[in-house]
Amino acid sequence: MSRKVVRQSKFRHVFGQAAKAEQCYDDIRVSKATWDSSFCAVNPKFLAVVVESGGGGAILVLPLSKMGRLDKNHPLVAGHAGPVLDIDWCPHNDNILASGSEDCTAMVWQIPDHGPARHTSEPIVTLEGHSKRVGIVSWHPTARNIILTAGSDNLIIIWNVGTGEPLISMDDHPDLIYNVSWNRNGSLFCTTCKDRRLRVCDPRRREVVAERLAPHEGIRPMRAIFTRDGNIFTTGFTRMSQRELGLWDPTSFEEPIALQEMDTSNGVLLPFYDPDTNIVYLCGKGDSSIRYFEITDEPPYVHYLSTYSSKEPQRGMGFMPKRGVDVSKCEIARLYKLHERKCEPIMMTVPRKSDLFQDDLYPDTAGPEPALEPEEWLEGRDEDPILVSLREGYVPPKSRELKVAKKNVLDTRPAPRRSMSSCDGGNIAPQLLEKLLEEVHNLRATVLSQEKRICDLENKLSKFTNGTA
Repeated sequence: MSRKVVRQSKFRHVFGQAAKAEQCYDDIRVSKATWDSSFCAVNPKFLAVVVESGGGGAILVLPLSKMGRLDKNHPLVAGHAGPVLDIDWCPHNDNILASGSEDCTAMVWQIPDHGPARHTSEPIVTLEGHSKRVGIVSWHPTARNIILTAGSDNLIIIWNVGTGEPLISMDDHPDLIYNVSWNRNGSLFCTTCKDRRLRVCDPRRREVVAERLAPHEGIRPMRAIFTRDGNIFTTGFTRMSQRELGLWDPTSFEEPIALQEMDTSNGVLLPFYDPDTNIVYLCGKGDSSIRYFEITDEPPYVHYLSTYSSKEPQRGMGFMPKRGVDVSKCEIARLYKLHERKCEPIMMTVPRKSDLFQDDLYPDTAGPEPALEPEEWLEGRDEDPILVSLREGYVPPKSRELKVAKKNVLDTRPAPRRSMSSCDGGNIAPQLLEKLLEEVHNLRATVLSQEKRICDLENKLSKFTNGTA
């Protein structure tokens, strides 16, 4: 009689646990927009949720510590003229939030450390370049101030938020783009599209470097994300509308590394990937469960771990970066589940008896410092994320202001001169005019003499520092 050998994995017993009622965020009117987005974004400082709002789109931003029932007059981030479709926190600055909307714009917001004190309607920069709604916003993983937007005009634009300028525009997609995912160092991104193709794009060469027709045979929307090893994990539907997941090598798209059928359901599976543990969490909109899988080098390559189940269906989901988990409780992931009127944190934990820091669960993870400047990335440099240790826990830094230096041609032009006849004081007396001209002449002479004095002092100073005096 043969005994079944159980696969060895430190994540085999990971379990999900919902937060207590007092640790949830209640009375949140989650958006009812019919867009396959997660409607929630979270980082070690803030929780952001797309909410219902009259007269345009609005985002609720709460410090993580502000749990419990929400005040109905709580300030909102509301600058869009149409519903907000997607939001994303900057990986290099926990106070910077990007949003895309049906009003054809993307906006970037600076959030104070304690959350907005009043309604905010003025973004620090507005990105205008799409002719239809902007459904996807995604920050570059390693380069400062670089963000990607994708719209229903089938256009992908990469921007430098620091100047508000578009850097790269790609129109290789003939139909609606379902999702975009950067690889680990931001040299490539993959997309899924309504034309049923999975594409790998090199933005700096402005070309599609690999593509695969129908990785899933069904016609319903797909999702794709890059894994740490450079493979692509996909979710989609079979021809019989069964949900399916796949793992692909973008260098040889002919055959999948793995392809597994899951269940029959209508909800699109949103994948959330943790590169440190190689675990992917699948959350279907309208589902009441979260399935999680480990990706390894051993067949069948995508290993089912377990399912977190609850009674309430999810309207959306947020995924905490590894910097924000509680290492003292062996928490390896935290998801924020959106209900109809509340947000509920769900902690994924590895059971361990020891209270000591678990090195094997927490390898160094991507920190908040960018590895590249925008110009370096645009010139062709690639760098992996700068890693930080979680041994002492992670403390978010204080707010850093994002400075936007817009290059505006109008700024370089001299102000138009108004003719004296058109001035309000067109009838200036000759004596007053002479007096003004004389004062200007005297001021110029004073400035010149002061500049000469400064030069003399600088020369003396340089002699002293060089030891020649």
